[in-house]
Amino acid sequence: MTINIKDIAEKDRNSVLHPFTQLKDFASGKLGEPTIVETGKGIRIQDAHSNQLIDGFAGLYCVNVGYGRSEVAEAISRQAYRLAYYHSYAAHTTDELAILSDRLVKMAPGKMSKVFYGMSGSDANETQAKLVWYYNNLRGKPTKKKIISRERGYHGCSVVSGSMTGMSFYHDHMDLPLPQITHTGVPHHYWGANPGESEREFSARRAVELDQLIEQLGPDNVGGFIAEPVLGTGGITPPPEGYWVAIQAVLKKHDVLLIADEVITGFGRTGSMFGSQHYAIEPDLITVAKGLTSAYFPLSAAIVGEKVYQVLEDGADRVGAFSHGYTYSGHPIGAAAANAVLDIVEKEDLPGNARDVGAYFQAQLKEKFAQLPIVGEVRGVGLMGAIEFVGDRESKTRFDPSLKVGARISKAARDGGLIARAMPHGDILGFAPPLVTTKEEIDEIISIADKAVRSVMDDLVRDGQKL
Repeated sequence: MTINIKDIAEKDRNSVLHPFTQLKDFASGKLGEPTIVETGKGIRIQDAHSNQLIDGFAGLYCVNVGYGRSEVAEAISRQAYRLAYYHSYAAHTTDELAILSDRLVKMAPGKMSKVFYGMSGSDANETQAKLVWYYNNLRGKPTKKKIISRERGYHGCSVVSGSMTGMSFYHDHMDLPLPQITHTGVPHHYWGANPGESEREFSARRAVELDQLIEQLGPDNVGGFIAEPVLGTGGITPPPEGYWVAIQAVLKKHDVLLIADEVITGFGRTGSMFGSQHYAIEPDLITVAKGLTSAYFPLSAAIVGEKVYQVLEDGADRVGAFSHGYTYSGHPIGAAAANAVLDIVEKEDLPGNARDVGAYFQAQLKEKFAQLPIVGEVRGVGLMGAIEFVGDRESKTRFDPSLKVGARISKAARDGGLIARAMPHGDILGFAPPLVTTKEEIDEIISIADKAVRSVMDDLVRDGQKL
């Protein structure tokens, strides 16, 4: 298909409200033309100008099986021809939905029971909040409604999920967060530890702080705690040693439900099928999306543990039907796409590839970048990693924000043919390539990133910055 690039760009500028885009700069043309993405294959995408880019971020941590998988496209097509849509209200189902749900309950960590479907991680976390509130109402604890999230945690940008997200720019001018949501400290040892404090000591302190916060709010008022096994958008930050053991002990002490937000870590990214398995987390509720269909079709799921579900079922005679649902809950095309994707994940052992190629990736990141004078920390797990840049390594002094070091390095990488993300909350370059990535492709990613970092370092020196 041949398109008129100028016409498409003009239509886009005049009609699309783009997320996370400076609206005035885009409207005026200051940001340049929109990138019109036309095709994708493996770990690469191609734009309308025939430029190829390595997608070092898998879309938005999404395209785990890589682009252009005909197996998934064919599954979507078959289902669309057979039955393009039906709802799942009032006990209606499809074969693909029943098969997928049974599959998720069996493969998920912990003792899971049922699956509720949406279209995005944001709406799935809205569902999780409602489940926490509904669960506590049904078991006679109507005040146990506060949900604690973490600073720099990311859980979506709808009303409740946006409140759970612990980043101020998601809240500013949007009347968020809601009062039902409270935040506790970020588990990032590099920035948060006291001098000489080990990772285990830091984790113990974060657990004590959580315990104190629950006591302050009142244990009878706190119903849930939501967290990603590995911080994603908040900086791609794995938990410090001992963190999850200490945190879970506090939650059990106060009868607080644990919601594991596995939207990024689910289906293999850490090297385990779920991040919860990787870190011995025992969740009561699990949120999945992104990798569930590798973003070939919008689909999310709130996986409900036995403990929670049993309270819901026991209360049904008293309160009637479970009054929550979306028009597209359990969409048959989404279910077919998910089953096709999970077939690939299991058949090709993508968690194993993320573990093995991921170990190579982590080693290469450290070898190439850890000793550079502008690098404060190299971190990651499996096929997700980050490089954090600082103005002074010894004092851990950040660069002046006006220098936009992280954004400049991200742009230099893109100019070199690699999409790597400039992360918020610092000068951070983030990576999350598809789980089908090979060691040879890791070498390409590292080589382009290395040139980008060194190019910006040279620019900083020329501008008089002391490194």
